[in-house]
Amino acid sequence: MPALDQALRAAFDARRPLLEQLHAQQTDCYRLFHGSQEGAPGLTVDRYGPQLLVQSFHQTLDTTALHSLADTVQTQLGQPLLLVYNDRSQRNSRIDRATAGFVPEAAALADLEGREWGLRYRVRGRHSGQDPLLFLDLRNARGWISKHAAGRSVLNLFAYTCGVGLCAAAGGASEVVNLDFARGNLAVGRENAELNPELPAMQFIQSDYFPAIRQLAGLPVSSRRGHKLPAYPRLQPRQFELVFLDPPAWAKSPFGTVDLLRDYQSLLKPALLATAEGGTLVCCNNLAKVDMDDWRQQVLRCAEKLGRPVRDCQVIAPADDFPSRDARPPLKTLVLQL
Repeated sequence: MPALDQALRAAFDARRPLLEQLHAQQTDCYRLFHGSQEGAPGLTVDRYGPQLLVQSFHQTLDTTALHSLADTVQTQLGQPLLLVYNDRSQRNSRIDRATAGFVPEAAALADLEGREWGLRYRVRGRHSGQDPLLFLDLRNARGWISKHAAGRSVLNLFAYTCGVGLCAAAGGASEVVNLDFARGNLAVGRENAELNPELPAMQFIQSDYFPAIRQLAGLPVSSRRGHKLPAYPRLQPRQFELVFLDPPAWAKSPFGTVDLLRDYQSLLKPALLATAEGGTLVCCNNLAKVDMDDWRQQVLRCAEKLGRPVRDCQVIAPADDFPSRDARPPLKTLVLQL
């Protein structure tokens, strides 16, 4: 596939200054090819430490093209990597499939370690979930957290594998609380903490977002109509000086629905109330169909109506390994000073 090889080489040429910078920052986890913006929609090529993770979402990549791609990447980087290919173009994309004739080495599927901002992270090319264990487009936001967490209490909501919490701890936070519904996500978060034993201990709370954040915000816990409330951890009302809100695009539970397109306010309001006066709320929206300007105005209006007006609002954009031709990347991150 000469066209793909040419696109890969162009992507490397565009990234060389960034890769030099990342390596100097002790980061070896980054996107090498962002196909939707660089000539091959549905194809992503990521480095996670010693692993090369190739994933296709629209059509299967044949074995010849896969090995050619891997050879190009390793030549450009000047080092060998352990190749994992996940074909997600078929129905039920949560099942990892590979092309006939390609079987990853056992070492490629073992528990590995990657680095970002000098911190160590668990890397698994295949696991029970669909998403990688570290979202690479959020790297700049994690870096921002590490620079602004010193001496502050930090609440990491929808914590996933707790990368934000790890950066907060590394940045000198006085306290870090990671909250996520999924036991498996928090288990990886604990692994990440163990990989960085020099950091202070973090807290991990397994809970649905809605009962947890409403309790912290001092609001009553309610259920969706017609649903009986299941058991949930009891928390005392309190506020944090730095809150990070990075919800999934959509999820439903007996307590409520996460819907970034139609109802971001139901997520934002209690998070605002759980943020201390003079504190900071960092919020994300990863839906490509949501316009940044529209979403920002929605967020600012919501804060104003709640009596928590925003003193300052800044944008954290993804790094250049996630290029956007129209300057509208799917991931949008706002820093709200309250």
